[in-house]
Amino acid sequence: MTITTEALEVGYNVPATVGMDEADIQTPCLILDLDALERNIKKMGDYAKEHNMRHRSHGKMHKSVDVQRLQEELGGAAGVCCQKVSEAEVFVRGGIKDVLVSNQVREPAKIDRLAKLPKMGATITVCVDDIDSAAELSEAATRNGTQLNCFIEIDCGAGRCGVTTTEAVVEIAKAIDAAENIHFKGIQAYQGAMQHMDSYSDRKAKTAISVAQVKDAVDALTEIGLKPEFVSGGGTGSYYFESNSGVYNELQCGSYAFMDADYGRILDEEGNRIDKNEWENALFLLTSVMSHAKPDKAIVDAGLKAQSVDSGLPFIYGRDDVEYVKCSDEHGVVSDPHGVLKINEKLKLVPGHCDPTCNVHDFYVGVRNGKVESVWPVSARGKMY
Repeated sequence: MTITTEALEVGYNVPATVGMDEADIQTPCLILDLDALERNIKKMGDYAKEHNMRHRSHGKMHKSVDVQRLQEELGGAAGVCCQKVSEAEVFVRGGIKDVLVSNQVREPAKIDRLAKLPKMGATITVCVDDIDSAAELSEAATRNGTQLNCFIEIDCGAGRCGVTTTEAVVEIAKAIDAAENIHFKGIQAYQGAMQHMDSYSDRKAKTAISVAQVKDAVDALTEIGLKPEFVSGGGTGSYYFESNSGVYNELQCGSYAFMDADYGRILDEEGNRIDKNEWENALFLLTSVMSHAKPDKAIVDAGLKAQSVDSGLPFIYGRDDVEYVKCSDEHGVVSDPHGVLKINEKLKLVPGHCDPTCNVHDFYVGVRNGKVESVWPVSARGKMY
């Protein structure tokens, strides 16, 4: 929903208003190239359809009801996945009808909140990786008079949550099947760390290991009459492997829609960066030059408080004559050896990691043809409970 900005003050409440020239947007802020965003979303939707895959877009990346709606309307996304109950609550309250919490929920108050969400007309699925969790979910759903779906999470290489043996998958599936008000729906098998491996062949090899592990579990479940309806996983760095595996039938891609510097560095089968041939940069951190007291460097207003640098520094989009080289809380240092930058000149930064960068902003400013077309709230900003 585009924010009604008439009563809001630009620079205090919001970075821009609809109809404003792009040049007048207050910085630092997140801007979306709406044309590029829409092309990315449509491209992934077309790919999923052509490969008979269901795409559940990952909401932890953008944390935005408006972006999710665009993914459903333009890209055919079947629903959203997110990581926290409070994120799920935001999406459900925003009208998203199919939500997967692709994580474990164990604290009693959180389980109770999760179990209430189907009352708002949404289908809710959550990940499980032990029998006690199944019992907890069943109790809460029964008490609230609702139904919850469950995915069993397999640890296919990330080394975090999830079970590691087929025997454990079967045991938990049986427990879910026997419990009241919860239903076994499928398998969660997403390998996050592998997504960012630069080499296409290395990613392919890692995915092959995961696929074999997941296929063993699917075969064992099918033998006992508990064939998973969904086998879900796959991200921006691997979706082509899962979609051609014959095992997965649901993708969970997220960053493809925005792209960031870290994902942009990984290579496709021909050895090209995926931000050159596969996906477009649609998300930018807009920043302004605020000081040029030193002749060989400019200081911009986007520092650590405006972005996450856990995956490296941002790069300056569309330029090779200047380079973002350092940041502190409120300042970014841009190497400008030829002194080409001017005070108040704006630069588009491609964040190193889009997910945590988006989480520190209140709004996305959607731009098309040099004009602000939309101002969308980062709806689930700060929702980490």
